Amino acid sequence: MALSFCGSDEGINAYSVENGVLNNGCFVDALNLVPHVFLLFITFPILFIGWGSQSSKVQIHHNTWLHFPGHNLRWILTFSLLFVHVCEFAEGIVSNNRMMGTNHLHLYMPAFMGFVAATTSVVYYHNIETSNFPKLLLVLFIYWVLAFITKSIKLWKYAEYKVGPQHLRFCITALLVILYGLLMAVEVNVIRVRKYVFFANPQKVKPPEDLQDLGVRFLQPFVNLLSKATYWWMNPLIIGAHKRPIELKKIGKLPIAMRALTNYLRLKDAYEDQRTAEDPDRAPSIWRSMYRAFGRPILLSSTFRYLADLLGFAGPLCISGIVKYLKDDDDGATSGKETMGETYFNVHFMHSSKLLQNTSVLAVLLFLALILQRTFLQASYYVTIETGINLRGALLAMIYNKILRLSTSNMSMGEMTLGQINNLVAIETNQLMWFLFLCPNLWAMPVQIVMGVILLYYLLGWSALVGASVIVLLAPLQYLIATKLADTQKSTLEHSTDRLKKTTEILKGIKLLKLYAWENIFCDSVEETRGKELTSLKTFAFYTSLSIFMNAAIPIAAVLATFVMHHFINKTGPTPSEAFAALALFHILVTPLFLLSTVVRFAVKALVSVQKLSEFLQSDEIGDDSWRNGDISVSFEAGKKHLGATKAINRKQPIRYQMDNYEQPTRRQMRPTETEDVAVKVSNGSFTWGSNLSTLSDINIRIPTGQLTMIVGQVGCGKSSLLLAMLGEMQTIDGRVYWSNKNRYSVAYAAQKSWLLNATVEENITFGSPFSKQRYKAVIDACSLQPDIDLLPFGDQTEIGERGINLSGGQRQRICVARALYQNTNIVFLDDPFSALDIHLSDHLMQEGILKFLQDDKRTVVLVTHKLQYLIHADWIIAMKDGSILREGTLKDIQTHDVELYDHWKTLMNRQDQELEKDIQQDSQTMLERKTLRRAFYSREAKNQIDDEDEEEEVEEEDDDNLSTTTNRRSKIPWKVCWCYMSSGGFFMVFLMVSCKLLKHSVIVAIDYWLALWTSSKTNQSAANATSLADSISSNTTLPTPSISEAQNDSYYLPVFIILCAAGITLCLITSLTVEFLGLSAATNLHHNLLNKIIHAPIRFFDITPLGQILNRFSADTNIIDQHIPPTLESLTRSTLLCLSAIGVISSITPMFLIALVPLAVAFYFIQKYFRVASKDLQDLDDSTQLPLLCHFSETAEGLTTIRAFRHEARFKQRMLELTDTNNTAYLFLSAANRWLEVRTDYLGAVIVLTAAGASIWSLRYGLHSVGLVGLGLTYALTVTNYLNWVVRNLADLEVQMSAVKKVNSFLSTESENYEGSMDTSQVPENWPQDGEIKIQGLCVRYDPMLKPVLKHVNAYIKPGQKVGICGRTGSGKSSLSLAFFNMVDIFEGKIIIDGIDICKLPLQTLRSRLSIILQDPVLFSGSIRFNLDPERTCTDDRLWEALEIAQLKNMVKALPGGLDAVVTEGGENFSVGQRQLFCLARAFVRKSSILIMDEATASIDMATENILQKVVMTAFADRTVVTIAHRVHTILTADLVIVMKRGNILEYDKPETLLEQEDGMFASFVKADM
Repeated sequence: MALSFCGSDEGINAYSVENGVLNNGCFVDALNLVPHVFLLFITFPILFIGWGSQSSKVQIHHNTWLHFPGHNLRWILTFSLLFVHVCEFAEGIVSNNRMMGTNHLHLYMPAFMGFVAATTSVVYYHNIETSNFPKLLLVLFIYWVLAFITKSIKLWKYAEYKVGPQHLRFCITALLVILYGLLMAVEVNVIRVRKYVFFANPQKVKPPEDLQDLGVRFLQPFVNLLSKATYWWMNPLIIGAHKRPIELKKIGKLPIAMRALTNYLRLKDAYEDQRTAEDPDRAPSIWRSMYRAFGRPILLSSTFRYLADLLGFAGPLCISGIVKYLKDDDDGATSGKETMGETYFNVHFMHSSKLLQNTSVLAVLLFLALILQRTFLQASYYVTIETGINLRGALLAMIYNKILRLSTSNMSMGEMTLGQINNLVAIETNQLMWFLFLCPNLWAMPVQIVMGVILLYYLLGWSALVGASVIVLLAPLQYLIATKLADTQKSTLEHSTDRLKKTTEILKGIKLLKLYAWENIFCDSVEETRGKELTSLKTFAFYTSLSIFMNAAIPIAAVLATFVMHHFINKTGPTPSEAFAALALFHILVTPLFLLSTVVRFAVKALVSVQKLSEFLQSDEIGDDSWRNGDISVSFEAGKKHLGATKAINRKQPIRYQMDNYEQPTRRQMRPTETEDVAVKVSNGSFTWGSNLSTLSDINIRIPTGQLTMIVGQVGCGKSSLLLAMLGEMQTIDGRVYWSNKNRYSVAYAAQKSWLLNATVEENITFGSPFSKQRYKAVIDACSLQPDIDLLPFGDQTEIGERGINLSGGQRQRICVARALYQNTNIVFLDDPFSALDIHLSDHLMQEGILKFLQDDKRTVVLVTHKLQYLIHADWIIAMKDGSILREGTLKDIQTHDVELYDHWKTLMNRQDQELEKDIQQDSQTMLERKTLRRAFYSREAKNQIDDEDEEEEVEEEDDDNLSTTTNRRSKIPWKVCWCYMSSGGFFMVFLMVSCKLLKHSVIVAIDYWLALWTSSKTNQSAANATSLADSISSNTTLPTPSISEAQNDSYYLPVFIILCAAGITLCLITSLTVEFLGLSAATNLHHNLLNKIIHAPIRFFDITPLGQILNRFSADTNIIDQHIPPTLESLTRSTLLCLSAIGVISSITPMFLIALVPLAVAFYFIQKYFRVASKDLQDLDDSTQLPLLCHFSETAEGLTTIRAFRHEARFKQRMLELTDTNNTAYLFLSAANRWLEVRTDYLGAVIVLTAAGASIWSLRYGLHSVGLVGLGLTYALTVTNYLNWVVRNLADLEVQMSAVKKVNSFLSTESENYEGSMDTSQVPENWPQDGEIKIQGLCVRYDPMLKPVLKHVNAYIKPGQKVGICGRTGSGKSSLSLAFFNMVDIFEGKIIIDGIDICKLPLQTLRSRLSIILQDPVLFSGSIRFNLDPERTCTDDRLWEALEIAQLKNMVKALPGGLDAVVTEGGENFSVGQRQLFCLARAFVRKSSILIMDEATASIDMATENILQKVVMTAFADRTVVTIAHRVHTILTADLVIVMKRGNILEYDKPETLLEQEDGMFASFVKADM
């Protein structure tokens, strides 16, 4: 056939223009080409030559600035235009094929050119807009006008020739005219609004702030429509993640509209607006304020959701159409070309009604519907997520603001505990955010369900309603399961917290447990709790698998019910088109029903959360005191503060006046200037902590400026409360607090309970003030912090607090005092700063810090203290008693006027002085603290805080650490770890799971395949019947009865169908159970092995592994292994197998499909590879930014008084906003990355559907297979779109979760101690060691084969029953020697022989259970006193009481409720340190062994108790060998033998008397120093 533009049919002159030019159809079509060609000619040079120097005048960082009005409308119109051009082209081709003669190019050539031109126009427009060069819009304007005119001429000609809407080409042309008209209007609008092109001075526009800011990397709100829909702008980020990990820098900051501050103001306005003038106390509703602030985006999202849901139904309908008309095509092909349609202009016009009967058209429509549906769905998700994040930011800011204004009494009286606040922040806000995410589902789902049921009814009649009712009736059951799941999760949580508590105790006291050989007892108790936890995990697993089972089985049950009913009602099975459309519809219906139970549960939770939130937001606030008005705090509502200033001005005069009046009757004559010198004055104050019982009453005090005021009094008489009352933290019942004006900006305040931030030491001290080196140095010296700082691994840059190093009480307190000293404020309040300090330090602090540093600066100091010896330094003293003022004045005043009080003080002072002398004899407590700090670190240096073992492993695996290997490393799936996880689940379970899964999926495929055969047999049957019918009519015989064969047919197909369905349902149940229980057994084994490994690890392991890291394995990682991996694994296997089975089915039906599969598979591979890496990084960022945020909240709540006293609210708010924004950025990027993935996999799915449809239509043309199978193939292709993204998401999740298994595994490879020993237990005599004779021969000890020895060739002999003292400087190896007796360290040379047996040969259990030791730091476990003394339950009560009596504890324990069964709290916190040490002594005594080792056991006991102890040891242990490692030398002066050690060697070895005579000896010098 020749190609010619107008066609060259015989007998027709296509080029004749006799009837006028415009009446030649071909000419009109040619005219339509003109505008397109014009556009292409002009724009191509411009696009290709580039923009040259005409770049935009405004320099902005992203080329995404879209500012022409009507921007989105133009994109939508252009897309519609492209779609219509495609239709026009297709119609042209179809009509052309219907012409018998030559090709008529003019039927489709203009459409093709139009398509190219429309594409060009949008590219061209986009470039004009981003480079801001509006003059070029003229070209587009001209193009739209020309196109509009030419199309209108064509339409007018059609109307003249009576071509109407019944013809497709008329409809298409009309649509094009409308679209071109609208585009023209858009163009005119841009030119009119902005005064471009024809106007002399166009409008100047500035780009939005966000785009000028280089830090903003989240471009979703700013990019064009196409990029918005497909997240194209994320490509560089996600693909770049492959080369180097995504860091916080890379994701930048949030756009202004999404920042917490913006949203907080929106929510706050909506909240405050509800407080009306008539009814100011009415609690505003949070729901309403949420709706006002965030209602619009939710509505938008719901609209998207409805559109997506409606488009979702296009799938089943198109399938039904394709299957139906394919059959007709088959038949139609034979029945000739009788459907000619009419011809005008000598060309064929197609009927409009024919359009939807064309299978190819339906296939393309199906594809477009899928693409649109997915785009809308993702858009809806994105909008809700963004809104949810905005809401969370706003709520966090609101809660934080409220925390800063909470009244202190609320916190201390326990109305609002820290735990509640943490829950609000961590749980309730997230619940609300999740509710917002799921909220469009609430109203979209019912609509979806109703629509689905209507469609089913339309397809299958009444029987469909039976199937639908099966689904609907099972929905409540799902809800029930969901609530059950939530309950079991709660109980699991309780058990696991219990287990964690026990594990923590074990790990903290591991040294003691090993020395006493009690590890197994404690291990069993943890295993017991773990057993309970596993039981509730089993129920959890059971319900989870039920829920999964319901999800998989419901569609099968529904299909079964429907088709069986259909068979009984209609007496025939359905046709293929009905059957497969129904199948697809059931698949669509299951999702909303499954989700509905979740959504309802979340809605209920959200109601509870809102309830808690509104209670919190209405709780008491701190009173706005008078001085707060003059306050210039930079708060969020900075604008609303101007009211206060006026009051401040008129306040000056009257105060001074009142003061003069008040001061007149005082006893001593005032110097005239002294009225000025009052910093704070309280008159007739009475204050309360709430509940209206006044804590402080009748307070009249003044605090002189620039002087040192001391407040003294007994414990609990209200000294601290007085400070807080002055700071405005208490509720005032009566009276006033006056601050002289220049003073009340901020008060430096050091609270009694020290409060530190999670920050470096330096940040804790400077606390937001500018850093001045000299001042900082002075403060640190005054608080004698330098030695402590030197011990920290990074000096004053070490992080302290929750995530950092834990300091002792004294160190924390000194840092708090240092903070107060460092601040440049006029007034300093110190609340008992000496309470946790020993005497040397408090003297130093008093002299250097308070008297020198503060007084030199002439700062006003108020000091609460119990140390009366400092009263001599005070300029002004306030003595308190029972919440009121006893005396006020200088020390001289009190001496003269209140002799009684002065004498009382004197006796107290003497007592304190005696204590002082005693205290000097002891080695100071601070030394001890520093020592423990050093102990904590010496281990760290060995293995520099390896918090990430992963990194270590990576280094080992690859030395050539260049880029390519790391990238490979990052995109590989950790198969090894997966295998390890599987194998710990047990091989039988793995085998069972795999076989069940495969069986289940094959049965499901079989069900659908059988359905296809059954329905196809129907059509073949009916076709056969139809022909026989025609025969019988022509031969005038009686009609055959078709029902016989059909009935037989059904009776053959139906039972098989029922059996298959039943098998499918049972298999669903079995598989879901096997997966869950495989996960459970893996979790059981992993935890069991981990616990045993760790408890039996050598002590060295605990020295080098931070406790937090071990605990993480037991908490976070175990939790992931218990609860998260099984469902992820299930979901992953299910979605993967579904996709594979679908692809298998399609390929087996149409092998052509395999060709198209190759490029799709490659695309999919790359998408998942890039996404997994990026997702992991973003997930890490989200996790790591969440922690500081939560910490900041709990810190603020703890340090409220300090923050408010310092007046640092604004700074903390700022910090909170920054942290929230950082976390929200990470979360936003994470969800945008998920959308990126889903859009891409969904489009891939749509392409799969298109290729499957195309392949089946094409192969049916050649009659390759039956129609039913085509329906089957398409239904399967549709399910692929749903599951592709789940495959990738689950892969990514599993990869993150497997790292938990990897971490646990890395601990499973630690070496255990050698528990066996070379001797058998039976060879050891029952009562060994009888005498307690110890020989040490050439002993060499090291902690680790890598390290230097700590003891070198030590020789000693200890006779039975001797009392031996060992002393030496810190680090000389004293403690190592004591550990060597228990074989806790590596003895690599020499030996210790006790009663003739070499201890290295003994089993550890035997050795350690026969000796006793008292450790330096007392360890008690939670439980009863009896349990602490004798966990093995072997002793009688008398024996226990005897031990308590020896340890001087009998009377105290008798007094406790329960006696021996009295409760000991965690860590023995309910006893003092001294008492705990005594308990440890009693514990050693209960075990009657002939050798006792005391390792600096008396370090934390006061002198009196220590003397008792020494006596006890001498009497009670008279016949036993006692080795004392001394901290204070005088404790071993009475010993029989003294060993002095230095650097792992024995330096002196003799009786103490002999050693004292050598004056230059080490021992003598120790004793001198200690006296």
